[in-house]
Amino acid sequence: MFQGASSLHLDAKGRLSMPTRHRDALGAGEGQLTITKHPHGCLMIFPRNEWEKFRDRIAALPMQAQWWKRIFLGNAMDVDMDGTGRVLVSPELRAGSGITKDVILLGMGSYFELWDAATYAAQEAEAMQAQMPDVFKDFSF
Repeated sequence: MFQGASSLHLDAKGRLSMPTRHRDALGAGEGQLTITKHPHGCLMIFPRNEWEKFRDRIAALPMQAQWWKRIFLGNAMDVDMDGTGRVLVSPELRAGSGITKDVILLGMGSYFELWDAATYAAQEAEAMQAQMPDVFKDFSF
């Protein structure tokens, strides 16, 4: 279960150094990850076993979801974590999500979201100003 936020930087080659606290869990899957687009403008990073579950769910969707299949499956890239915990984020995925250098990595349970830092800050501020969704009406903090 991945959780928490990390402010990170991509190197000049577009490599992301995964935080040390997540490397053991990611290494259990032999450091094999899959990166794809998220509809909110970030990237999703899955350990391979979690990706396979997600991929199977997406592949089973009906024809009406064909464009979403293209977005999730057609943009998916398999990557391996190197010996120092780095993964290469492809230029195509970086460009498609507006990611340049400064990023936020969010643990989202079974996967991570990778955001351009400025985009995430702006969208988070907007969400904090909006009304909470109805699903939180009976939620106790």
